[in-house]
Order: sequence, then structure tokens, then C-alpha cells
Amino acid sequence: MLYSSSDAADYEGERCVKIVAASDSSLLVVFGDAISPDMRAKVLGLFHGLKAHHDGRIRNLHPGYASLLVDFDPLAMTHDEAAGLVESLAGEHLAEDEEDGRLVEIPICYGGDFGPDLQDVSTHADLPLEDVVRLHSDGGYRVSFLGFTAGFAYLSGMPDALSMPRLSTPRRIVAAGSVGIAGGQTGIYPTETPGGWRLIGRTPLRMFNPVANQPTLVMPGDHVRFVSIDRGEFERLKQERR
Repeated sequence: MLYSSSDAADYEGERCVKIVAASDSSLLVVFGDAISPDMRAKVLGLFHGLKAHHDGRIRNLHPGYASLLVDFDPLAMTHDEAAGLVESLAGEHLAEDEEDGRLVEIPICYGGDFGPDLQDVSTHADLPLEDVVRLHSDGGYRVSFLGFTAGFAYLSGMPDALSMPRLSTPRRIVAAGSVGIAGGQTGIYPTETPGGWRLIGRTPLRMFNPVANQPTLVMPGDHVRFVSIDRGEFERLKQERR
């Protein structure tokens, strides 16, 4: 089953928006294959548009860099009805302004045992350690989507100078709160898990709490600002969290 939007030109010039049946209870809305602020604005626009529509038949929404997975109740909604809802909202030319969204400040203690790969990033970028920390903490980030594991936010907006490949062999254990770099992305591990991103620091904040009203500290569309802190401030904030 394949749907395509009649309003595709309003989204990406000559590129069509595709609405594809992804399972018996979901649709994948594909805006293109680029990773860009413009594409992110379209994905987040539809994501928040569907959330604001408050249709109880929609069970969950999973944004990506250039697509949105729409999970619906198959006992209450058909693929055609779900596609119709998506197309009706898409026809409203939804697109988020880059200034929209909350600002969330996240303190980070860089280097040491918290950031065992900081020196590798410094060497790869041919920059002093302090410049790597400054560039990373001065970056303006936005949450593109959550994935990989519960609460893991993929943050776009990292300076190109810090782009670095993943580890050739992933670590078996990465501590919760660890800040990593992979390619042109940065993110924070919300729970202890294996991982192959380059670790440069750690936050004392709890990024994921399954019993909270909002389990994740950040949501798609939020802006994130990193604040560099020392080890003493890290320990103080960690104690306050308890």
C-alpha cells in the first residue's frame, strides 16, 4: 500500500512526500533523504501538528531526520483514514520555525574519566582541548528526534570541526549521562548501555525517568544549550538530584 501527497510541491519543490504503510498499524511519512534544518522543520511541524490535533486514534509519533512514523490504533482507524489525516494537516503547510521550542540548559563536565575520548577528538580536529570544549558547549543544538534507546536525543547543530567517526569497536558499557559524538551528531546516553560514540563528557542530570509525567528531559523540537562545569559542580548537582 502506497500513498503520495497531492501537495508534495509545497514541501520540497520537485521531491514528493510519500506516505507508506509501514505495518498493520503505522504509516511512514517520508519528506526526502536530506538532513537539513529545512527538512527538520517540516518533520517537526507535522509531528507537533498531529500532537495538537489530539486524535485519540493516534497512539504514538516517532520523528526522524527526514520522516515521521505514525502509529495508530488499527481497531479504530484504517490506513486510508490515517493517511487522510496526515494529508489534511500536510495541506496546512506545517513547518516549524527554528526559533520554536523550549530551551533546555544541560551542564556538562568535560574530559577526565567522564570524557575518555576528548583527547582523540582534539587530535582529530587539530584543536587544543579547551577549544574543543568551547566549540561543543557554544553550539546551538536542537533535538531532532529520540531513538536508539529510551530518551536518547539526537542533537543537530554540532560544529563541523568536531565531526568524528564512531569507535571501531563499541564499548560494552557507557555510563548514563555520558555525552558522545558520532559523525556530525552529538547526544547524551540516558541510561547505562553499550555504545560506540566518542565520549567527551558527562552530565549529572537525569535524562530519562520512566516514572515521571514526562519521562524524557528533552523532547523533539527543544533547543539544547550545554554549560561547561567542573567536577565539584558536577558532584553538587548530582547530590541535589537525589
